[in-house]
Formats: sequence, structure tokens, C-alpha cells
Amino acid sequence: MKVNDVVTYEVEGPIAVITVNSPPVNALSNAVRQGVAGAVQTAIGDSGVGAMMLICEGRTFFAGAEISELGKPPVEPTLRNLQLVVENASKPVIAAIHGTALGGGLELALVAHYRIAVPSAKCGLPEVNLGLLPGAGGTQRLPRIVGVEKALDLITSGAPVGAKAAKEMGLLDELATEGNLRAEAIVFAQRVLDEKRPLLKVRDRTEKLDEARGKPEIFADFRKANARKFRGFKAPEHIIRCIEGALEKPFDEGMVYERELFNELQADSQSAAQRHVFFAERQAAKIDGIPADTPILPIQKVGVIGAGTMGGGIAMNFANAGIPVTLLETNEEALFRGLRIIRGNYETTAKKGKMKPEDVDSRMGLLTGSVAMEDLADCDLIIEAVFENLDVKREVFAKLDKIAKPGAIVATNTSYLDIDDIAAATQRPESVVGLHFFSPANVMKLLEVVRTKDTKPEITVTAMKLAKTIGKIGVLVGNGFGFVGNRILAARNTQADQLVLEGATPWAVDKVLYDFGFAMGHFQMRDLVGLDVGWNRDATSSANVREILNEMGRHGQKTKGGYYDYDENRKQTPSPIAMQVIEDFAAKQGIARREVSDGEIHDRILFAMVNEGARILDEGIASRASDIDIVWITGYGWPKYRGGPMFWADLQGLPVVLEKLKALEAAHGEAFKPSPLIERLVAQGKGFKDA
Repeated sequence: MKVNDVVTYEVEGPIAVITVNSPPVNALSNAVRQGVAGAVQTAIGDSGVGAMMLICEGRTFFAGAEISELGKPPVEPTLRNLQLVVENASKPVIAAIHGTALGGGLELALVAHYRIAVPSAKCGLPEVNLGLLPGAGGTQRLPRIVGVEKALDLITSGAPVGAKAAKEMGLLDELATEGNLRAEAIVFAQRVLDEKRPLLKVRDRTEKLDEARGKPEIFADFRKANARKFRGFKAPEHIIRCIEGALEKPFDEGMVYERELFNELQADSQSAAQRHVFFAERQAAKIDGIPADTPILPIQKVGVIGAGTMGGGIAMNFANAGIPVTLLETNEEALFRGLRIIRGNYETTAKKGKMKPEDVDSRMGLLTGSVAMEDLADCDLIIEAVFENLDVKREVFAKLDKIAKPGAIVATNTSYLDIDDIAAATQRPESVVGLHFFSPANVMKLLEVVRTKDTKPEITVTAMKLAKTIGKIGVLVGNGFGFVGNRILAARNTQADQLVLEGATPWAVDKVLYDFGFAMGHFQMRDLVGLDVGWNRDATSSANVREILNEMGRHGQKTKGGYYDYDENRKQTPSPIAMQVIEDFAAKQGIARREVSDGEIHDRILFAMVNEGARILDEGIASRASDIDIVWITGYGWPKYRGGPMFWADLQGLPVVLEKLKALEAAHGEAFKPSPLIERLVAQGKGFKDA
């Protein structure tokens, strides 16, 4: 029987089978909620039905709430009211889980009287990733069934747990054979009837809570252990407070408390920012202006030129995805050093238990070292990761042009250089694309895919698909100095450098950025990366503070001195040496140092970044403002709970941004001249989201 467009009702013996089919992920939309509630009521009223089983078609159980309904007026039945219908049913309800039971999907399963799943299924409450907490009893029911400590881990991490582990912790009652869920769930439901099992309500269970009573250190220790991870985020603390409430309050009072804290988070800008990031990541994968049926080229073998830090990391990405790699160096010594470092990285990962020891050899087996460029002739994709010098890269590409097979993609990992100039060294500029990895390349999630004026559509779509294959978030950008991420970084560099000459200290600048939510400050990051990256020892001329520090042998953490001094454990302290260099250089430039407030540091750096982002958007280097946000969140540490620089600017209000920029321009010059795009959007009453 068809209940509505997405829910069907069938009876097999004494078991009512309620089936949901609402592609793509069976989200708990209004239609789904209405249909399930109606089917449960039908089963309750059917005298021939002794128990009911809730199951989904397609690739998954309920994968969560309908995110598009967040913040909108509720439509009955709400998820909470549907839960009451299921939980208070006079006949047992069995949730049959495959794929994933996430968020509201798991919260619905938790009000069923019993739960069965296939071994491949996963269960989780990922709301924290949207700046929220489970708002339909997840914080109250989960501790009652798995215990307080496991609930804290599961809900604050948002990470799903596999079915086997879920059964061991009590979340599931049974495991079914893979591919045979429906039949075995019916058998299980029949067994529940035959054995006259009670209508077990998770809300009434207290044995797991009792294990944690009188142990406040559980929460204190958890907060302390995760302080760094949770810094700046509001949702984790709200979740912890809710689970404390589950221990301290009767169930119904705990539910009221959970709703109060959920509403606080939902109304907060952090959740709006994190929801923005969620959708922005998915939007970034969409390519405007290229037909959907554009063919994707097969990438069965990859060549990487350069076995240094960047090249080695790039090669690891492909080996991790099972794609063979030929790694090229100029000499055997450099090659062996590079391969040795890669093996060391894998062995370290294995020691941490993040990969199997036998996987070390299998992944190394996918890497073939070479000192002969001719060995790249059979590669479908060749990526150069050599020294950041236009002439050097053009020379490499000219050689590749004679070696690479017809149809091969030829890519550069340049961070700043004009890829059209690099491509011009070949007879195949249409096959050239930028693949800008971020260091360390085997860890960082961002991949800027840079198309040139000649890059063919099939090259572009293949590169974007490849990003996903190797576990990256690909963002398509246009060709231009620094592309998106480094161009905005250059604007930040300019202001940070000028601020310290005018009177701020590097550690004052760093504190402002740290307090804003960055994992580290600007000068701390420079020291970590190495001040000598991109510095030419032969061409240095003491032109700025960074050059002078490099000339002194102060290259950052690796030399125990840069803008900061470092001990043997890399613990940093403000450096009087660096400060003296700054003061001397400022005097040489005729700059009279003064007091610089934290507010000035904040405004000059952040609004300069926003302004540069607006120029990038206006020039078409970025397709969407949200793409800029994803670049800076995934590649540069912009705090996720602030949504990226363009979202943050919209949150301030573009009229406010424009006013700030005009004031900064009057005080500090042309660098702050407002982007024409900002002026147009303000005149139109729009924001970056509308651009």
C-alpha cells in the first residue's frame, strides 16, 4: 500500500514493513515524516499486525534531517512528534539500518524499541559539524544506551561508528547478513514477538548513566583533553553541557534543556557559518560553463617531477589512491632521499595505527624512482614540483613537450607564477593545467585547480574529478598572480609587514589572528614554513625584514630562530634579535614607530583580505565568493566557525565593510581603495552571496 509518494506499507505475516524511498539519502523531510507517522498509526490500528519494521530503500537509512528546512517554521509532524509516535507505539518497532543512520536518522532509530543493521552500516550524530547539537534527543538518549564517555566522543566528534562497534557498545541489538537486511529484520521482529520481548524505551534506561554518577572528573578530563580541538567552537561545549544534563536531570527536563541549547546554537552566527561551509564545499565541485557530459580522461599512471618535500607529498596522494607513480629527480642521491622520506612518513603513520604495516610496502610498491625524464612517456598525468622559477619551469615543460604522450595532462604545482607563460613553452597549451597542492601535500585537503586561457574542458573536469579521487577538496580558479589563496595571503603579508614596521610587534599581530580563530599567527606560520622558502640567497639585497633575517641565518623553526626564538622542543619566545632588526629597518625607511592597537591590526589585516577577495571575484579568478571561503578554510586555517572571509564580510554587512575600507584608505593609502564590486553590491543592497 502506498502511504504517500515516499512511503509504502506492506504486511508479511504479523510484521508490518514500512519502507521509505526518498532519494538521494532519505533525508527526514516533511513528506517522509508524514508518511512514516501515518504508516505507524496504520500498523497500530491493524489487528493482524504484531510488530513493525522500519526500513529504507536506496543506498542508505535516514542520513539526517532535511538541512534546507533548518531555520524555517516547523511543519507537523516535527521529528520530535514523529519520535513520540514511534516510541509510544503499542507494538514493537524495529529499525533496520543499512548505509548510514546519521543525525536525525539515528535519533529516529533510537526511539525504535530495537535496532538491527548490516555490518557495513554506520551510525553517527554529525550535527557538531554544522555548529549544532542533536536536537531530537540525541544528547539524552545516546548516553543512556552507550554510556556517558562514549556519547561524549561520538557527539562532539561527529564521527560515525561502524555497525560492529555500535553493537559492542549497545547501540545495536543485532547484525544482519550483508545484502539480506529485509528478510533478517523480519525474522528478528518475529523473534521479538515470539519471545514476548518488552517495548524497550531508551529514555527509560539508566544503567549506563549510573556508571558515571558521582564522577564529575569525566567531564573535566574530557574538556581538558579536547581544549585545543574545541577552541573557539561553541557547539562542543553545548553538547557536553547537554550530556551533563542527561546525568543530572529527569529525561523530560533534559529534553527541554537540549532544545534550549539547540535553539541558542541555531540562532548563532557560528552555525550559519558552518552550514555555509557545508554547502560551499559541495558547490565548489560544480563547474559552470562546461557541459555535464564532458568526458573524463582516464588517469592510470602519474609522473611527478621533483622528489622533495612537495613532490614527495604529491606522489603519496596518488599512491594512497592506488595509482602508480613515477617519481623523477635530477640525481640518484636526491631520489633515494625523497623515497626514504616517503617510506618514513608511511612507517610513522603505521606506528600510529592509522594504516596497516603491510600497506607501507604496498604503497611504496606503487612508487617507481627515476632520473630519466623519458620514463614519464607512458604517464597520463605529469606534475612538476620543481623550484619556483619561471625559467626553470619553462625549461621543464619544453622537455616534457617532447616526451609526454599525446593526450597526457601536463600540470604545474606553481604557487604564484603565470601558467599561461609556462604553457607557452609547449606545443600543447590546451593540455596544461595548474594543480596547486598545499604543504604538506599529503595532508592538506585543498587543491586549487587552475585553468588557463587554453585549458580544454575535458582537462578541467578530469582535474576536478581527480581531486576527489585523491581525497582533496578541489576548487577551480583562474590564472593570475597567486590565484586565489596566495593572492589574498599576499595582501595579508603586506599589512602584517607594514604593521610591524609602524609599531606593532610580530607577537601582537599573531595574538590578534589567534584570538580571531586562526590556529597560529601570521609570523608563527612564516617561521613554521621557513623564511627561506622562495628566498634567493644569490639575489638577496636586505630589501625587507624577512631578507635580513634570512641573511642572518634565521630561517624559522628549523634554525631555532626567525621572528621568534625556539628551544630544542621548538617552544617559541619573542625574539629581541628579530625585534631589533625590525626597529633598525623601520628607522632606515624613515618610519616613526607608534602604538598600534589590536583593533587596528584586526581591521587592516582582515579588511585587506576581504577587499582582495572582492577583486578576485570581480576579475573572475574565482567563480563564487563561497569558493574563496573554501580556499581559505581548507588551505590557510581561516576558522570554520567564521565561514571564510567573504561570508564573514557579509556577516558584518557590506555597507560596514565599505565604510571601514574608506576610512582605512584615508588613513593608510591606496592599498585599501574599495573594490568596485563592493561599491556595486552596496549600491544594489546585495552581499557577496549574491555576486
